[in-house]
Amino acid sequence: MKSVISLSTSLFRASRCAPPPWGSRCLSSSAPLWSGHSKWATIKHDKGKNDKAKSQTRTLLTKDITNAVKIGGPDATMNPRLALALQKAKKNAVPKANIEAAIARGQGLSPSGAALESITLEAILPPAVATVIECQTDTKLKLLADLRVLVKDAGGNVSPVGYMFEKKGRTVFRKKDGVGVDEVLESALEADAGVLDVTEDAEGRVVVYTEPAETTTAAETLAKGLGIEIEDSEIIWDPNEDTKVTLDNEEEAIRLKGFLDEVQEVVGVQGVYTNWSKGNISDELWAELKSKVAV
Repeated sequence: MKSVISLSTSLFRASRCAPPPWGSRCLSSSAPLWSGHSKWATIKHDKGKNDKAKSQTRTLLTKDITNAVKIGGPDATMNPRLALALQKAKKNAVPKANIEAAIARGQGLSPSGAALESITLEAILPPAVATVIECQTDTKLKLLADLRVLVKDAGGNVSPVGYMFEKKGRTVFRKKDGVGVDEVLESALEADAGVLDVTEDAEGRVVVYTEPAETTTAAETLAKGLGIEIEDSEIIWDPNEDTKVTLDNEEEAIRLKGFLDEVQEVVGVQGVYTNWSKGNISDELWAELKSKVAV
């Protein structure tokens, strides 16, 4: 009798899992937990990437506003560059408070109207890349502490590196037909504008380098004399050629990019300067890295 019951039970179990003749699969009452988990993880991951991209875009747009104010003043009706920067910021839904803070920063003020203090942090980042971070803030100690944490987390060390750079004035002029490097250089020599060098960037814009103290005077003199518009004008840290570090390792370059992404999120950072040069890394990665630094 036991053997009959055992046989019947075995046949019943087999019938539940045996595929019918039309090839249907056995049904399971278990919930597809892994599938749902994977889908949610993917959604969260994609959302995180999108949120980070939006944040970085807004950071760059507010910096454009600040630079526009520095060059042409806070009145958008008299400053076409500021008007354009404001238009782009609003199109990308940059919060009003961020826009107002960027305009104030361009005048050297905090949102509350307090004067901002200029500070610089120098560091070495793997693989031995000298890095200068320029900031303006009314909370100096907090900003420096935040940046030191980022440097440490990236495997770097706060260390003097200024001697590896030379401070220069740099002015970028908007493209204009008939006005190139030769015309700007000739005008600079005639005006004795204290110009060190005149070049053309990848976008075909004329770039003028001067002594730091001559930056504003040279920019305004050349703009007026040649009828060209100033697109950007600032004091930069230009790396010395004999100190440049070649980026050959993709993983190290990607970690550097991650560090720069974090630095860009710190309120008060105005510019980052490095002494790297392109080695055996992809053109795409190199372009991304260059987009995150002033030099």
